[in-house]
Amino acid sequence: MAADEIRGAVQGTAPVPLSVLDLVTVGVGSTATDALRTSVELARFTESRGFHRYWVAEHHSMPGVASSSPAVILAHLAAHTSRIRLGSGGVMLPNHAPLVIAEQFGTLEALAPGRIDLGLGRAPGTDGATAAALRRSDRLNEGADDFPQQLAELTRFLDDDFPDGHPYRRIHAVPGPVQATAPGGVQSPHRPPVWLLGSSGFSARLAGALGLPFAFAHHFSAHNTVPALDLYRESFQPSEVLDAPYALIGVSVLATDDEKEARRQVRATGLNMVRLRTGRPGLFPSPEEAEAHQFSAMEDEFIESWGANIVHGTADEVRSGLDELHKRTGADELMLTSHAHSGALRLRSYELVADAYGLRATA
Repeated sequence: MAADEIRGAVQGTAPVPLSVLDLVTVGVGSTATDALRTSVELARFTESRGFHRYWVAEHHSMPGVASSSPAVILAHLAAHTSRIRLGSGGVMLPNHAPLVIAEQFGTLEALAPGRIDLGLGRAPGTDGATAAALRRSDRLNEGADDFPQQLAELTRFLDDDFPDGHPYRRIHAVPGPVQATAPGGVQSPHRPPVWLLGSSGFSARLAGALGLPFAFAHHFSAHNTVPALDLYRESFQPSEVLDAPYALIGVSVLATDDEKEARRQVRATGLNMVRLRTGRPGLFPSPEEAEAHQFSAMEDEFIESWGANIVHGTADEVRSGLDELHKRTGADELMLTSHAHSGALRLRSYELVADAYGLRATA
């Protein structure tokens, strides 16, 4: 597996490669169809401006997030792009049989050869009741604790290398390497690189021990970012995949033409998070809805804290914020996620960031 599938090239004056995390946000007054159309626009635009990869994240039972099926969305995006890497940020492995994920991402690799990333997390991506429905079990901790074993099984399916005597030795993920060994087979043995995702130290340590690339969720666990990256680097063991650590961080970013508008939009993001954290998820609210909402003192405090971790403002302010974050964390890649009620505003945010760093448009 070539290392350049993982390491991107720096474009313009950006400190490191820039990428995108898309939650397929559904705002009040819009539909999932609208949100998915915006995702196609975003993928095509960011590809044209030199962003390295475009990931979608698995979430469930959240009306404002239409990314419950990453593999389906990625197949659609693959049909509308030609160069940008596409992947999961991530698939929540305990929700699925490893064989199913190997088949899904083998199919994606066949659709978009050499462009697919498989990012894996161990959280459910939802609340406990929904996780129980997904997993057909109420023993949720068991799934998280078994993550290393599930990961090993998935890797065996991806590589088609279960040892002799293993009960799965005669089971093959198709599309996959087994097709190259069949009579007349010409299937490429290549498979997507695996990333581990996390918001704490568990996956950081595991990614390091296995020599895998690591993605940290700075956008919702900012206080853990530096400790987790330090743990990943300290734990890292060179592997066939990487000879040195490679870590990206997810960053909430909202660039607008006007600083005041950025603050309005961040307030709406705060209301969305208040509802999510109190078990009342809904469609992403508009700034007008947030302005009319009567926030309690506790909610105001939460929003102030949450908003402090969103790099927002004018293009120059966002560029300065991202540069500072890169210096503080030493991240090898910044994966930007822009949350807003309006798809047009999200697209404009990425456009402003691309302009601020001089990312040139390509055909």
